[in-house]
Amino acid sequence: MNVATQKVGLILIGDELLNGARQDKHMAKAIELLKARGMSLNWVRVIGDTKIEIVSTLRQTIATGDLVFSFGGIGATPDDVTRESAATAFEFELTRHPEAQAIIEGQFGEKAYPNRILMSDLPEGALLIPNTINKVPGFKIHDHHFVPGFPNMSWPMIEWVLDTHYPHLFNDKPNVEWRWDILGVAESSLLDMMNELLVIFPEVTLSSLPSTERRGDLIDFGLKGQQQDVANATKWLEDKLDKMQIAYSFREKRS
Repeated sequence: MNVATQKVGLILIGDELLNGARQDKHMAKAIELLKARGMSLNWVRVIGDTKIEIVSTLRQTIATGDLVFSFGGIGATPDDVTRESAATAFEFELTRHPEAQAIIEGQFGEKAYPNRILMSDLPEGALLIPNTINKVPGFKIHDHHFVPGFPNMSWPMIEWVLDTHYPHLFNDKPNVEWRWDILGVAESSLLDMMNELLVIFPEVTLSSLPSTERRGDLIDFGLKGQQQDVANATKWLEDKLDKMQIAYSFREKRS
């Protein structure tokens, strides 16, 4: 996968997320961990604990070539079907992983049987992701990574995956985002200007968010990209707004 085009996504698995019994904490933490490495999150999917849905989702995300973290459903209870779903999606056999078996036996002794040991049944060829809390590992297949739903376990596991397998994706010059308040003009009046900007500066992306409380009176406008690219586009943008006699104020720089 070309580093420049590889995206990062999350799959959050659990009926409790969909029915409101539990609130997700993983997305905000993943954004934080990625940002610390100059990376960004591109998409999130929230799905239930059904094999059909998990397999379908994984088949779609496998086809993208994206770097994916999947949270939840790798335990030993009947509703934890992520391990077998991953095997089905990748078209691998679900087999007992010798190293995972040894880790679980070493952690729980005789109490590993008959149930905990099921967590060592993984898609054939899976690599392990160490778990510093209870030692029960997650697993990695290509660019998909499966970790528990428990934050105290999964977050260190994500960091380990990133630092061990993906340092080549780290960016010491991450994108910046600069934002303005554009005043007293309807968003539709700026469409030609926006399209022209993107043609002249294709390496920069923009966002335009009209205020729902002050319709036609305030637009939250942003440019995102490498700092020098954004600086060049900024000069063009502000010159253009001045010529159009449109009021604006620069609000903030985000990294």
